[in-house]
Amino acid sequence: MRRMDDTLATDAARTALPPAPGADQYRSLDFANTAATLPAGQSYDLLATPGSAMRWLAAHDLTTADVQLYEVCAQRMRTLRAHIRTLFAARVGSATPPEDSLRAVNDALTAVPTAPLLAWDAAQGLRRVQAHPIDRAVNHALATLAADAADLLTGPDADILAACGSAPCDRFLMRTHGRRHWCSTRCGDRVRAARAYARRSGTSD
Repeated sequence: MRRMDDTLATDAARTALPPAPGADQYRSLDFANTAATLPAGQSYDLLATPGSAMRWLAAHDLTTADVQLYEVCAQRMRTLRAHIRTLFAARVGSATPPEDSLRAVNDALTAVPTAPLLAWDAAQGLRRVQAHPIDRAVNHALATLAADAADLLTGPDADILAACGSAPCDRFLMRTHGRRHWCSTRCGDRVRAARAYARRSGTSD
């Protein structure tokens, strides 16, 4: 099973598009884009297996590489990703966000303590400790991603959040340049090629 998971993760990494504009500023944007639809019926999911999900978290400084994730953890990540994508799509489309997606992000935000807790043991007595045991690493990662998404959706950059304009790509980006409507050079090249073909054939795109 592990060998098959590793093969799936490697294939997804090879297929994956490069980070979209804004992903270096907002980890939640890169998180939302860990799954994407590609032309010719292709797609990828960088959170498809526990191993690939752990590597994504480690690469984004949200956990360490020695943390072992299980399928239930990877599924929680995929579920939160779906809700964040729904909220991004609602913001881009000026639609009312679904209550269940708002609740999912708020649940992630409040799942971990935000202040050091008061603890006691015989050796050190009373002390303040930051609750971050290994078995709660995913909770902390999801809380960080949820907070990042909330900051994006409520901050000034929300106005430049956009969906890729190169069908069938369904990734999001920050429109850092006014004329940019796609998430990667690959998607932009596809749009330009389609427009050139439409001009040559006398059809509209």
